Amino acid sequence: MTTVRIDHLVTSGTFSLDGGTWDVDNNVWIVGHDSEAIVIDAAHDAQAIAQELGDRVLRAIVCTHAHDDHVGAAPELAALTGAPILLHPDDDALWKQTHPDRTPDGSLAHGQRITVAGTELVVLHTPGHAPGAVCLHAPALGSVFTGDTLFQGGPGATGRSFADFPTIIRSIRDELLTLPPDTAVHTGHGTSTTIGAEAPHLQEWIDRGH
Repeated sequence: MTTVRIDHLVTSGTFSLDGGTWDVDNNVWIVGHDSEAIVIDAAHDAQAIAQELGDRVLRAIVCTHAHDDHVGAAPELAALTGAPILLHPDDDALWKQTHPDRTPDGSLAHGQRITVAGTELVVLHTPGHAPGAVCLHAPALGSVFTGDTLFQGGPGATGRSFADFPTIIRSIRDELLTLPPDTAVHTGHGTSTTIGAEAPHLQEWIDRGH
């Protein structure tokens, strides 16, 4: 039996919303073992992600939310691998801004369990940065994949369309800060952190948001 592991790839491109475009680096997370895996957020470069996968069977392309920098390469990666694209339906409107002619293959729902390489990831619906934002908690790996909901240093941005600050604070408080303190937080951009490192700052974030 091969060991389950988390592989990490950084891809670069742009993020566009509300008439603006910004250069961004995205974290792509691959969870699995030598035979199969899932990809969390197919960002920017399908060929680079496919190369990192190698000959592993890709079981799913899981989207933490539908901003274009997180889903831009998803259809191409799906075409290369045959893997289904999974997205929470509350982000369908955002998805259509990037891929009007290609719908996701399946839905994500709060409490849903995704199993890969014998390891379970639990879907946590964490709206705020986007209506259909989700995090993926892998208890056996001591990890949570937070997309743009929680970063090292605070919540994801809520200043653009489809976002709401009180909602993201509620999501973080109720769904993430209740996880074990030593849980590794693997983010959509930047450096990983832990629940224990971020939890003490909740009130600061609330105060900063007013």
